[in-house]
Amino acid sequence: MTTSDLLPAAVLRRKAVVYVRQSTQSQVQTNLESQRRQYDLVAQARRLGFAQVEVIDDDLGRSASGMVDRPGFERLVAWLCAGEVGAVLCFDASRLARNGRDWHHLLELCGLVEARVIDPDGVYDPCRPNDRLLLGMKGSISEFELGVIRARMFEAARAKAHRGELRISVPIGYVWHRQIGLGLDPDMRLQETIRLIFARFRTLGSARQVMLSLAADDVHFPRPSDGKKMVSFDWTPIRYRNVISILKNPFYAGVYAYGKSEKRTTLVQGRLRKTYKHGKPLDRWDVMIKDHHEAYIDWAEFERNQKQLAVNAYGKVDGTKSGRGGRALLAGMLCCGRCGRRLTVAYTGRGVPQPVYRCDRPNLQLAQPRCFTFGARRPDEAIARELLRAVEPLAVEAALQAERRYMQVQADQRRIVELELQQARYEAGLAERRYAACDPDHRLIAAQLEKSWEAALQRVLACEQRLNVARQVQSSARPDLTGLEEDLAAAWDAPGVTMRARQQLLRTLVKDIVADVDDQAREVVLTIHWRGGQHSQVRVVKPRTGEHGCRTPDEALAVMRSMAGKWSDEHIAATLNRMGLPTGQAKTWTAHRVSSVRRVNDIHAYRSAEKDGQWLTMSEAAAKLGVNNHRIRRLIKEGLLPAEQVVPRAPYQIRASDLLEQRVIDAIARTLSPCRAVSEKQMSMFSST
Repeated sequence: MTTSDLLPAAVLRRKAVVYVRQSTQSQVQTNLESQRRQYDLVAQARRLGFAQVEVIDDDLGRSASGMVDRPGFERLVAWLCAGEVGAVLCFDASRLARNGRDWHHLLELCGLVEARVIDPDGVYDPCRPNDRLLLGMKGSISEFELGVIRARMFEAARAKAHRGELRISVPIGYVWHRQIGLGLDPDMRLQETIRLIFARFRTLGSARQVMLSLAADDVHFPRPSDGKKMVSFDWTPIRYRNVISILKNPFYAGVYAYGKSEKRTTLVQGRLRKTYKHGKPLDRWDVMIKDHHEAYIDWAEFERNQKQLAVNAYGKVDGTKSGRGGRALLAGMLCCGRCGRRLTVAYTGRGVPQPVYRCDRPNLQLAQPRCFTFGARRPDEAIARELLRAVEPLAVEAALQAERRYMQVQADQRRIVELELQQARYEAGLAERRYAACDPDHRLIAAQLEKSWEAALQRVLACEQRLNVARQVQSSARPDLTGLEEDLAAAWDAPGVTMRARQQLLRTLVKDIVADVDDQAREVVLTIHWRGGQHSQVRVVKPRTGEHGCRTPDEALAVMRSMAGKWSDEHIAATLNRMGLPTGQAKTWTAHRVSSVRRVNDIHAYRSAEKDGQWLTMSEAAAKLGVNNHRIRRLIKEGLLPAEQVVPRAPYQIRASDLLEQRVIDAIARTLSPCRAVSEKQMSMFSST
C-alpha cells in the first residue's frame, strides 16, 4: 500500500504526537544519543505530511512498567479520546509501554479514532488485523524484554552477593577500600564511639539507657553530610535511632547479609503500589556470610543483644522487661502462679500513690475474676532482704568489680574526649591554612574564612576544658567501695541509689519470681528462681483490708515489747533512734510516738512502782555511789561493774547488790589516780631481794 493509503487526508489534518521517554534519570543525563534519535522523529512526521507536530517529553526519567505515574502518557491518551491525534510516533514499542495493559489500551484507542502508530520500521493501522497482530507482538516482546533484563541483573547481583563481593551500602563505621575491599573506617574517633555503644549496652542492658548515658557524657555521633556517599560527616549529639540501628545491625558482628528485606505489592485505588524495606526473619535471608569482615563484636554477643532488646520491648511470659525505674522493685519480674501471666503494676491512693501488684488480665480479656492483688511494699522489702543475703558472701568481690568498672568508664570517657580534641585541632589547622591561602584584600571571602577559623578555635578550647575536667576526675581519689560488704543494707538504701539501679541488680541475679496468695494464712508466697538454677521461697504477711499502710517495723515493736515495763518511753525512743529504726512514716522516735504505738499494739507501759530497788539505772547507780554517769560507764566497760541490756544499745541495768562489791568500792575510792585493773598473773618489776 502507498503512503496515501496509510495516511489519508483526514489523518494528516490532525496533529502528529512524538512521544519521547527514557527509563531512568541516569539515562537522561548520559544516554543522549537515544534522546536525539527520538527527537528526530519530528522531522519524519513532517516528511510524512503532518503540518502540526507535538512533542510529549514529560516522561523522561520515568519507567513504563506500569508502576509509576506517567503524566505525558495520560495526556496522549486524553488527546486520542478527543480525536485530535492522527498519528503517534515513537522510537519503538518499549518507549510507549513496557506492560500489556497500557499498550493494548493505546492500540484500542488508536483503532477507535483511526489514528496510526509510526516507528522507524513503518506505519501501522490498528484497524487492520495484520497490523494489529504485529503491534501486539511488538508490545509482548517489549514486555518480555523488560523481564529478561531485570532477571539477568538480579541474578548477577545475587550471584555476586553469594560470594560476598557485591558492594552493597555499608553502615557507619565501615568503608569499601579500592584495593582491599571492605574494612573498618580509618577514623579512630568513629571506631571508639561505636565500641563505646556496645560496651555501654553490655553494662546497662537497655538501648534507651545507653542513649541517656552517652548524652549525659556529651558524646557525639557522626551524621552524613553528603547524602548517600557516606564520605564526610557532621558530629551531632547522639540520638536513640543511632544507638538502636547499631545494636540491631548484624554487619557490626562481621556478617555479610543480603536480602534482609522484601518488597510487597498492594492494590490501591486500582493501581499497583510497591513498598520496600519490609524485614524478613533471619532464616529467610538470601545471603548470610559469617566472619566475612573485621567485626566490632562477635556473633554470640550479637545474638545476646537481640534477645535482650526483644525482652525489653515485649512483656513475654518467658522474659522480663529491663529495669526502668518507678516505685515498684519487682515490676516486670512477677508471674502469676495460677494463670502464668505477667503481673502488672498499678498505683492507688491519694497524695503519694502506692504501687500494687495484681493479675487482672483474665478480668480484662476474658471477663473472669482477678487472680489476686497485693501491695508492693512488703514483698519488695522481703525480696530485697533475700537479695542482700545472697550477695553478702560476694560483697568484697562485687565492690572491687564495681571499682574497676568505674575506672574503665572514666577511661572510655577520657579517650572519647581526646579523639574529639584531636579532630577539633585538625579542623582548626585546616581553617587556618585556608585563611592564610586567601587574598587578604578579598574581604568577602576572608571574613567568612576568619569566622570559620574562630569557630574552630572555640571548639578546640571547649574540648580542652572537657579533657581537663575528665583528667581531674580520673586523677582524683578513687571511690571507696570496699566498705560495701560491711553494711549492704545501708548501701542498698543510700539516697544516691535509684530504683532503676536496684531493679537492674535484681535482674542480674534473679530470673523471675512466681507469686501466689495463701488465702487461709493470708500470706503472699514468692518463689524466687535464681540465675544459677536454685530456687527459694519467701512468705510475706498480706495486710488485712483497711490496715494502715504506714506500719511500724516489726523490729521496732520487738524492742518495745522487751523494754516496756522496765524503761520509760523516753528511754525506748532514744534506744530506737540509736538503733536506726524509724517509725512507719520514716520519722524519728519521740516519747509521744512510742506511747501511741504501745497503746495501739496493747503493750504495757513503764511503771515505777514495779521497781523494788533490786535493779538500778545508770543515773540511779551514779547517785547512790556519789559519782557521775561517765564514771559508772567506765566501770562497766572495764568489767568491774556487771550490767545488762535488754537489747543492744538499750540503757544499762545494774543490780544494786553489785555496787557493794569490794572491787567497785576500791575503784570508786581511787579518785586521784587512774583506775587500773590488777592482774594476779602480772610479774613485779622489782625482785624481793
